[in-house]
Amino acid sequence: MEKRMSSLSALGMLITLGIVYGDIGTSPLYVMNAIINDAGTMADTKPEYILGSVSLIFWTLMLITTLKYVLIAMKADNNNEGGIFALYALVKTKKWLIIPALIGGSALLADGTLTPAVTVTSAMEGVKGQQFGNFIFSNKQSTVLVIVTIILLTIFIIQKFGTEKIGRSFGPIMLIWFSFIGLAGLFNLLGNLNVLKALSPVYAIKVLFSPVNKAGIFILGSVFLATTGAEALYSDMGQVGKHNIYATWPFVYAMLMLNYLGQAAWIIANFQNKQYNHISGINPFYEMLPGDFKIFAIIIATLAAIIASQALITGSYTLVQEAIGLKILPRLKVKFPGKVQSQLYIESVNWLLCAITISIVWGFGTSEHMEAAYGLAITLTMLMTTLLLHQFLIMKKHPLGANVFLVVFFAIEGLFLISSLVKFVHGGYVTVIITMAILAIMVIWYFGNKRRDAHMAESENVNLLDFIPQLEKLSQDSSIPTYATNLVYMTKLGKDYSIKRSIIYSILDQDPKRAKVYWFITVNQTAAPYECNYSVDMMNTRNVVNVTLNLGFKKSQHVNIYIRQIINSLLDKNIIDQQAPTYSMMPNRRVGSFKFVIQNQQFQDLGAQVYMSSLDRMLIGGRLLLQNITVPPALWYGLEFSDVVEEKVPLFLGNHTDQYLTEKEIRHNVK
Repeated sequence: MEKRMSSLSALGMLITLGIVYGDIGTSPLYVMNAIINDAGTMADTKPEYILGSVSLIFWTLMLITTLKYVLIAMKADNNNEGGIFALYALVKTKKWLIIPALIGGSALLADGTLTPAVTVTSAMEGVKGQQFGNFIFSNKQSTVLVIVTIILLTIFIIQKFGTEKIGRSFGPIMLIWFSFIGLAGLFNLLGNLNVLKALSPVYAIKVLFSPVNKAGIFILGSVFLATTGAEALYSDMGQVGKHNIYATWPFVYAMLMLNYLGQAAWIIANFQNKQYNHISGINPFYEMLPGDFKIFAIIIATLAAIIASQALITGSYTLVQEAIGLKILPRLKVKFPGKVQSQLYIESVNWLLCAITISIVWGFGTSEHMEAAYGLAITLTMLMTTLLLHQFLIMKKHPLGANVFLVVFFAIEGLFLISSLVKFVHGGYVTVIITMAILAIMVIWYFGNKRRDAHMAESENVNLLDFIPQLEKLSQDSSIPTYATNLVYMTKLGKDYSIKRSIIYSILDQDPKRAKVYWFITVNQTAAPYECNYSVDMMNTRNVVNVTLNLGFKKSQHVNIYIRQIINSLLDKNIIDQQAPTYSMMPNRRVGSFKFVIQNQQFQDLGAQVYMSSLDRMLIGGRLLLQNITVPPALWYGLEFSDVVEEKVPLFLGNHTDQYLTEKEIRHNVK
């Protein structure tokens, strides 16, 4: 959504319901189901157990979602943007903070693959055995899985077309959803108001140590499912604005708790019912509804699950884009299918998510099995966010509050992590494997860049100022044919005018490249999400231009859009010489030809880099491998329709000597 929606308004609040609360809003579909499964069967769900479970849900939502995320984390906005990477960009004053950012980001992306699978499957399982007129739906789980697969495939296919128009309906649908689950819960709650006792924290504490709780502390693994969407709530803050979340969360929280309390009342009323006595896998969300409402419930639950999935998918795009901007992930092609900046599409991420999600649907088979694995990785993300928020509070000069916050929430979330570890053997290993794979890519890319830059700074850079006279002379040398009017190198220029040796070698050695103007473009990613400005340094010349582009980590990197604007500004100010071409189909054209040179670095024989440690060789080699299999620089900089020359150059041109080389003999015969 556009930023104008970030201010508090009725429309903004409606949009917030559709964007922010999909994940946490569909949790009533499966949380109580998971708690029943922890007990064994309906006969084992004693009132003490159910009251304690609902009390744990209430206080988990109060402490983690409300206190930590709504009241504290949302104060840590990076120019109104939220999420773990936006938070890291805000507090990255200490180098070690990259570690929690990498772990948290990879776990968030990994656990997100389960969200569409578990929500859509939970919603569709309610259709089994239902009668629609004269038609009775099949009880076979395979039929449900086929429908779930079709729904998920449809969601992933439509992403490339943009979902702006569809998104407009999300808010009203989620308003209906929350109103429905609240009223359904209230209807059952009125039959047993004693359930309201669960709002006391005493019941939450007692159930953890009660013999009726066979799962013990591990029940927290199921309770945690009620708050998995809290991290997404913080991440989506930039799209709707914190004030709209402040205004809508009390309503959402109330409707969620009414539904949980209603489900609890129904379970207490029916745990001795012979119809359910020894059955496992009962979903009280559907069972507590009157028969006439079940079809509507299935339809609205499926729509809510689709909205939750859609929000998760677009959230993954945003997370990946932020990681690319912070040089945590390799370059990937980002498209903007809609008319608003926040709506993006990353094809490779879309189809990878699609493949993993559908594999999870068929691999786990039922929502019950998915619930057993769900939530493990997200506890890691929450712990890492706590570390980053601790640093934020310290930066805000609240050291005591920061330390209290760290101790309290690290203890609570650490307890949730320990309780969720049992999920590892029940399928949680899937998200752990995905987390580790994403984390490995992030570590190789981020630290590979750092180590490459460190080695190049040692021996592979020269001072551009030393070569200005040669560049000016070459530009005026009519004996050499013109290579391009504007010769542009996409390269980072240091503050002391240090530049890669290979760039100067490319211009001056072998076949000198004569141009009217030499451009050196440095693109810096900044911590401000939408920053977009530039500076120009002519270095006391009229034809050697050092341009520094400062782009926020959410801005497009398309250099061709910016450079035309920059050159016209320089021509207007008579800072560079006029370059109107002699021949052109465009009247009054002022700008000559452009040729972009992009150097594709290749690692020489790894064994030859004897001056490097094994770790550095692995990181730098892995980083270059990722570079070669992801989006090429020309595509990343928006130059696919420009005149681009790609030069393959060795990563290191320096004159490193081999300490093991010794002179054996020299014959020198002079006549």
